[in-house]
Amino acid sequence: MPPPHSPSKIETMKILPHFRFLFSLLAAVLLSVPVLAQVEEMRGSPAEPADAAETRAQIAIVEKLLPQFPDRGAALYFLAASHQHLGESLEAIKLLKECVALAEGFDPSAGPEYAGLRSSHEFTELIEKVHRDFPVEAHARLMLVTEEKNLIPEGLAWDPNRKAFYLSSLAQKKIVQITPDSHTSDFVPASRDHLLPVLGIRLDPRDSTVWANTGDDAGKTELVHFDSAGKLLDRFTINDNAKRLFNDLVIRQNGEILLTDSLDNRVLRFDATRKTFSPLPTHRELFYPNGIALSADDKILYVADAIGIIRIDLASSSSQDVRPGPHCTLAGADGLYWYNNSLIAIQNGIGSPRVAAFKLSNDGTRVTKTTVLENRSSFTRLPTTGAIRGSDFYFISNSHIDNLNGDKILDPTQLEPVRIAVVRLP
Repeated sequence: MPPPHSPSKIETMKILPHFRFLFSLLAAVLLSVPVLAQVEEMRGSPAEPADAAETRAQIAIVEKLLPQFPDRGAALYFLAASHQHLGESLEAIKLLKECVALAEGFDPSAGPEYAGLRSSHEFTELIEKVHRDFPVEAHARLMLVTEEKNLIPEGLAWDPNRKAFYLSSLAQKKIVQITPDSHTSDFVPASRDHLLPVLGIRLDPRDSTVWANTGDDAGKTELVHFDSAGKLLDRFTINDNAKRLFNDLVIRQNGEILLTDSLDNRVLRFDATRKTFSPLPTHRELFYPNGIALSADDKILYVADAIGIIRIDLASSSSQDVRPGPHCTLAGADGLYWYNNSLIAIQNGIGSPRVAAFKLSNDGTRVTKTTVLENRSSFTRLPTTGAIRGSDFYFISNSHIDNLNGDKILDPTQLEPVRIAVVRLP
């Protein structure tokens, strides 16, 4: 689920104050971004948003990171979105100019947080430069279409044993099953198990059971477990007063589950035997941790947040930021997947969403090659997550998350069948 400034993937479920800016998908607790008729400074004005203090605290943290952070463009984009969220448009434009000059792939043209800048000549010039540097990439093709329009999907998983995809639904609070010929049926029917909106979904590699994260914009969240026929086996949560959002997850060969908690800004381990959660330490503060991927040898975890991807050694619990190299950003990945020593990412927190493949060095600490698989095409309207089947990457191309506010669909007339596209991996 994408992040916040103020969209909602449950903010629109997944929108934190940080990611709100970054994730236009979360536009379901739609950004409370001030729409300015002119580019002007508004610091301290009555129009300042309710979360101004939190936003300024985040700005201070990222400004402190900036001199040493390996992805300067990501930090600048985060800061620009934060300042624009506060109505400080002159500072936002200044930061965007510096960000765009680095040519990393940030494209604020589709970001709802910049609505107040679109009449600005300076902003228009920035977008023209971005589109010259990063042209349209249209390599995907339509593969699956759902029969239902009102799902508002979030997670996608492939079951090689049953030869079917599982698609989670935020709006209907259920999981559907889709065959390769687009026949859709309920795997977990709506209301049967009183689920919260369903987010990330993964298949257990040991027994083909299904694990999924659920959560709402009130901060209530659960990890749920189903057998291969869709029967609920168990459900787990953390009973404290913190607002949490279990977002995406991966499952190790030993059965341990690793998941992102986007609202509490943590990565968690879940011990299925002891039925306990424990936090994984990280070397820096996380900003709306979202996508998560596990290396093929089960030893290294990759976690995406608003400003990059961190690499965690699961044996030592040591972590570091993956270095993107010049003219590349790893920021804002909603879906994140491991494939042949590469990370496949759906980046919907960088403005206009894209799908990209990042080839890693042998030690997995830096990007050696970036391949943009899909960019500014009909299949990147609002992509969220995907699933790998062989050498193909299937992904949700039109999630409609921006049409969801909490559990309410804002405009049913704008809904379309969910389209799942496929692109060949390099």
